[in-house]
Amino acid sequence: MRHPRFGGPEKVIAAALAELARCASLRAAAPTLRSAPLGHSRRRYANTAAVIECALAPVELLAKLQAIEARFGRRRRGRAWSARVLDLDLILWDGGCHACGDLTLPHPHFRTRGFVLGPARRIAGTWRDPLTRLTLRQLAARLDRPRPRP
Repeated sequence: MRHPRFGGPEKVIAAALAELARCASLRAAAPTLRSAPLGHSRRRYANTAAVIECALAPVELLAKLQAIEARFGRRRRGRAWSARVLDLDLILWDGGCHACGDLTLPHPHFRTRGFVLGPARRIAGTWRDPLTRLTLRQLAARLDRPRPRP
């Protein structure tokens, strides 16, 4: 969705990355890609991935991400999968696997989501999933390959 201050989705993402850089060191950011929505939304989404370095624990970092979302106008209520100005997720962590409260790393669904793997493989293609030991490039290739019709 457009943001009244920042404009279209690509500009919202750029502003969010700048905000994130205040609490973490931004090592790489992928180009923004457009994808079809999941769920009820009819809008196309803009997606990117970033590699950051910070001293925060995953739960603390998630709280920072959610605070950034709130500053951009995100309200965590209403219908799931609905259009929103900004959605920041923590997908992988170099500490391997992690679970605490509502946070599970790696993200439980990232292996099946092209809108995550597409941008992520561009900046961290050789990063290995700690559970499958496959690289992000290999996981993305599995989604991209044609499958026979049933």
